[in-house]
Amino acid sequence: MINNEEKTTTFVRYDNIEIDFYEGKSDTSSVRWINDCEYIVKKLNPRNIAEEKSIHMKIRTTTDSSYTFEYGIVGETNKSLGTVLKIK
Repeated sequence: MINNEEKTTTFVRYDNIEIDFYEGKSDTSSVRWINDCEYIVKKLNPRNIAEEKSIHMKIRTTTDSSYTFEYGIVGETNKSLGTVLKIK
């Protein structure tokens, strides 16, 4: 939810690369796994200072077709929650 509006991102992951599609634009990030449930995402071509910051992702629960995760900027205490749904 951003400004009370539900937003959706689609992504495809290949080994250590993730390609995100959001509002008609694509972006590529590196993915570095810490353990089976945590990884760090870093944009390969940041367009501003905010995009240069890495994001820590922590998978909290899983099902056969989805997972719930917690995420935040590396080194900061504010965390948010999200859900991923498998579409293929």
